Amino acid sequence: MQGEQIFSKARDRATLTPQEAYWLWDKAPIDKLAAVADEVRRAAVADEGVVTWQIDRNVNITNVCISGCKFCNFHCKPHQSDKAFITTIEEYRQKIDRMLELGGDQLLLQGGLHPKLGIEFYEELFSELKRLYPAVRLHALGAPEVAHIARISNLSTRRTLERLVAAGLDSLPGAGAEILDEGVRRAISPAKPSAQEWVDVMHEAHLMNLPTSATMMYGHVETPHQRIDHLLTIRDLQARCPEGNWGFIAFIPWIFRSTGTRLEQEGVRSHFSPLEYIRIIAVSRLILNNIRNIQASWLTVGKATAQVALHSGANDMGSIMIEENVVSSAGAHNQFDAEGIQQAIREAGFTPRLRDQLYRPREWKG
Repeated sequence: MQGEQIFSKARDRATLTPQEAYWLWDKAPIDKLAAVADEVRRAAVADEGVVTWQIDRNVNITNVCISGCKFCNFHCKPHQSDKAFITTIEEYRQKIDRMLELGGDQLLLQGGLHPKLGIEFYEELFSELKRLYPAVRLHALGAPEVAHIARISNLSTRRTLERLVAAGLDSLPGAGAEILDEGVRRAISPAKPSAQEWVDVMHEAHLMNLPTSATMMYGHVETPHQRIDHLLTIRDLQARCPEGNWGFIAFIPWIFRSTGTRLEQEGVRSHFSPLEYIRIIAVSRLILNNIRNIQASWLTVGKATAQVALHSGANDMGSIMIEENVVSSAGAHNQFDAEGIQQAIREAGFTPRLRDQLYRPREWKG
């Protein structure tokens, strides 16, 4: 009886209690869980027969980072001058021109916590990119980077975001969330801004009506209930977003990949289970009753599992990800081009629809 009551609440998109959310993970049969999540997806999205996708390019602003993330092979320390880089404007132009040729409309700009790149650097970068490409959207930085920029620039979070938006920032990705638990964060990202700082930056962005997304990297040192607590934190943060503001547009869970990482050296290895990922997607759909879009992370789980996820609560396949370095450097090597991602969506029984970051339809000219 308890399970049916919880599923009934979920179908009504009601707010589940922590204990009800834990039950979904601990005890809900996976077939029933996925079926109910699919029901809720169909009720939540505008067109239940459509799965959306995107074309953007991921460009790393720099690889210098002092956060000490044990899951990242891509970063280097400031003193490693033989490895360190800061992407030049000419390199941006080459990358953006190629993205535009492929039909993209957005840059996902991420870097690291560079100790010498303060607010003026990002203002100049964003302003110049907007001058050169006024129609290209900048989906840039992440909450930890914003907190870091604010700290080394002696600014408040609000003022930092205001200046970044004035320079051309269009939306804020959910990067750097990992698992929003302070103990987990200290274990995997010892020098990164705290989980609470991630929440605070995102809340400030929501108050400003800056569109954002939320993420979760699972499968390392966290417990299953810490995953659920992460979802509850995101849901409750979304509930604090002023009515009518964008808030979190989408949620994207992805699995930790361990190849070559410090965590692997410490004995923490990734073990991918398709059924566990489907459970993640399904409980995300049912717990996050105030976030419309759930993305299937084909990059880390592969085509077949992502297709099943589309029948288990997910409604979006994300981007074809022109140039991705961080996850790929830890062992994720799945790839899609525009035709491939559309074909994968059709094979799953849906109609593909190209979108922008705000989930507005775009015309596909391929």
